[in-house]
Amino acid sequence: MIGRIRGEVIEKGEDTVLVDVNGMGFVIHSPATLLDGLEGGFVTLYTHLHVRENDLTLYGFADREELQLFRTLLSVQGIGPKVALSILSHVPIETLRQAVAHEEAALLARVPGIGPKKARQIIFVLKDKIEIEDVWAGGPTITDADSEVVSALTSLGYSLSEAQAVLRALPPEAQQQPLEERVRLALSNLSKL
Repeated sequence: MIGRIRGEVIEKGEDTVLVDVNGMGFVIHSPATLLDGLEGGFVTLYTHLHVRENDLTLYGFADREELQLFRTLLSVQGIGPKVALSILSHVPIETLRQAVAHEEAALLARVPGIGPKKARQIIFVLKDKIEIEDVWAGGPTITDADSEVVSALTSLGYSLSEAQAVLRALPPEAQQQPLEERVRLALSNLSKL
């Protein structure tokens, strides 16, 4: 089992990174959030080796917590490594914990490859498997109106994490605004990023 790799980043692909470890190159599938932050130089990745009949695939993560969450997602029936990686690429760990804690299946249903039924199944299985007691202590919960704003932003091409981040950044008085105005405010804030 390969548990950790430390080496030099040689190149990045759409969902992979090539890491040179003492002259040997490892192709490692990683979440988009990790790949976006890699610029070259040396990197340490915590890895999961997925073994299939005629394929060995490495999945790499920035820390043990993300690796453990990936493995927990694999324990959900019907979730393979590609879908688990897609979930971690589109939903930050904190947001995933909040979705589980508040049973917000709609947030997961927006991830490519996850429908409403599968999202509810993931929430049900993860409820007992991840720590949710300190989830966003004192932070805002995402309401149905918030979900509509997130949906509008993702349909315009923004990622789920971008939409959720800008939603949390809206002033509290924006909660009272109509949907169109909240989307306009969110777009205005996104253009400043």
